[in-house]
Parts: sequence; C-alpha cells; structure tokens
Amino acid sequence: MRAVLILLAVMLPAAVSAQNATERALDESEAMVRDAQGSQQRIEQLDDATREALLRYRQAVQQREQLGEYNTRLADMVAAQQAELESLETQLNSIEDTQRELLPLMQRMLDSLEQFVALDLPFLPEERAERIDQLRDLMLRSDVSVAEKYRRLVEAYQIESDYGRTLEAWRGSLEQGDSVRVVDYLRLGRVMFFYQSLDGREQGYWDAQNQAWTALHNEYRRTMEQGMRVARQQQTPAMLRLPLPPITEPQSQQGSQP
Repeated sequence: MRAVLILLAVMLPAAVSAQNATERALDESEAMVRDAQGSQQRIEQLDDATREALLRYRQAVQQREQLGEYNTRLADMVAAQQAELESLETQLNSIEDTQRELLPLMQRMLDSLEQFVALDLPFLPEERAERIDQLRDLMLRSDVSVAEKYRRLVEAYQIESDYGRTLEAWRGSLEQGDSVRVVDYLRLGRVMFFYQSLDGREQGYWDAQNQAWTALHNEYRRTMEQGMRVARQQQTPAMLRLPLPPITEPQSQQGSQP
C-alpha cells in the first residue's frame, strides 16, 4: 500500500506537469491560430488596399490621357480661333477700304438714278421723287450701315427696272397749262405712256421727243379701254393695237472721204 502511495506521489506531479504542458501547447496553438487569422486579415486588408490603389492609379492614368487629348484639342481650337481672328482683322481692314470706295460709288449711282427718272416718262412722279429723297436722307445717316444703304439703293434700281417689264393702269391728276383734271393712265413698260379722260372721249400719249402730251385719235378709244382692263386684271391679256414711238435712225458720222 505504501508503495502504491509512493508511486502515486511520484506520478501525480508528472501528470500535472504534462497537463500543464498540454494546456500551454493548446494555448500556444490557439495563439498561433489567432495570429494567423490576424495576419490573414491584414493580408486581405493589404490586398484590398492594393487593388484600390491600383484602381486609383488606372483611373489617374486614364484621366491623364483624357486631359492630354483635351489639351491637344483645346490647343487646336485656340489656334483655329487665332487664325479666324487674324482673318477677321484682315476682312475688317478690307471692309474699311471697301467702304471708302463704296460710298462715293453709291452717291454716283444715286445721282444717275435721279437723272434717269428725270429723263424718263413722267409716270408716278411723286412716288419716284419721294423714293430718291428718302435715299438721299439715308445716305447722310450715320446710324445706318453701308450694307443697308447699298441694299436700299439696289432695291430702288430694281423697282425702276421692273417698271420696264410691266403693264400698269391707275387714276391720277393731269396738269395741262393752268387746268388740272382727273384721268386714267396706262403705261406700257417704258415704251409708251397714255392717258384717257374719265368719259372716254379724249386720250393722248406722252411725246418724249417734245416732252409734251399729244392728242391721240379717237379710233384708239376702245383699245385704250381694253388695255386698262388688262392692266387691272379685269380681262385676260390680249394684243393691243396702240401707236408706238417712231424709231429714229442714228445719224452717220460726218467726215472727209478718203
């Protein structure tokens, strides 16, 4: 019995020591597992940070390329705008030179138009004179561009040109000497200019050579009335038998015979 007790006394510390060693080993193993888990978490965190850094790097590279392309296009736009500014400056200088040349030309055109109206058949005198007066006032205005002045002048020329291709009839006053009366006018382009009294008993034409009204034979009465209706679009166009101005032969140049 005593021997057993002695054996137990000897084995008990050894068992306790072994148990303690096992527990320490388990503790160390758990600590190692915890360290491994922490290391794995740190590795995963580092891996996430690396991927995020790589993503930011790629985005930065892409943004740099986009900015480089944008800067290139911006430089091209600046160069194009600079070239356009230089072109506009050249055009402005050219416009100033053109305006200096155009203003005297327009004044000569207006003088020629006024002279032409004065020598033309005397139809619509008030309207045509007023148009020329308005143009003269327009030429003196500084708040109107040269382009607008030129446009209005060309428009007046166009109106006068259209008179030569139209048939027109209207009612107006006729001055002959000291008397003034209302008559019907008929204009055949710029070829002939007629009048007829309201009762149809008298008609006449403008004699451009003598610058005076000349009576027209009564046989043209119905033709005149027909022409009035055609001009007023009250009748379909028809051939009108009306007198025309005589065609004058140009005089041959005189000179010594060889």
